[in-house]
Amino acid sequence: MSAASETALGLKESRTPQARLLRLVVHALVLVVFAGPLLALLVSAFNHVSDPTQLSVVPSRPTLDNFAVAVDHGVLKYLLNSFFVVGFGLLLQVAVSTLASYALARKRFPFMTLVFVAILATLMLPEEILAIPLSLILSDLPVLHINLIGTLAGIIVPVGAWAFSILVMTEFMRDVPRELEEAARIDGAGELRIFAWIILPMCRPALGVIGVFGFTMIWDQYLLPMLVASDSSTYTLPLALRTLRIDPIVTPGVVMAASLLALLPSVIVFLFFQRSFVHGLSSGALKG
Repeated sequence: MSAASETALGLKESRTPQARLLRLVVHALVLVVFAGPLLALLVSAFNHVSDPTQLSVVPSRPTLDNFAVAVDHGVLKYLLNSFFVVGFGLLLQVAVSTLASYALARKRFPFMTLVFVAILATLMLPEEILAIPLSLILSDLPVLHINLIGTLAGIIVPVGAWAFSILVMTEFMRDVPRELEEAARIDGAGELRIFAWIILPMCRPALGVIGVFGFTMIWDQYLLPMLVASDSSTYTLPLALRTLRIDPIVTPGVVMAASLLALLPSVIVFLFFQRSFVHGLSSGALKG
């Protein structure tokens, strides 16, 4: 048996015992770096931890006391606030992204390139730069003159449009054959029917991608809730974790339990939409 084999890139892959041992060590290091913190979080959430330097990956006297204390501190209320924000925010974001992408991908209008560049530019601006303008706008919404500070709507409205989702949907919609659209117009289909029955079904993989990324983006929002929330009644769970962390009475184990509750929804959503997510990414890679 040959001690080396050629990889897809034309490189030589050694199969000697020393090379296998080296690969095993590298894989173990990668596993420790990426899985170690998650395992420590999971174990510490069920352990009595009074000192943050005592976090361990080995279970010791598992208990649910940390979760009970977290519930007593209102974690469930903050969790419901997060679900409310991410639910309505994601629906709004998907609706805005698909409609905007349909216009950018299938229509021609003046200053179209300028609009596309403006949307792309929003991805390059740090959130800290937008913080002050955003807080001023939310305190006096243009045209309507409504103050959204101190409301959950103030968190939902800004996440209703995300350049990443618009760009992903635009690229997928551009690849939908125009012959299908023309055939539908000949059959008497209107604009809305073409969008809902022809374009969107062809972009299901992209919907899975923007759904997973959009959920994670909204769920992990920290700066926006901090700008909008005026009291604890409008806190989301990521923002509430800060108040738990600085509370001298709350132990690190309670913070870990709340952090685990904050992590689980993103993991569940990814597992639920995993097939659409992977299919969407692979479709985009093949098109590129």
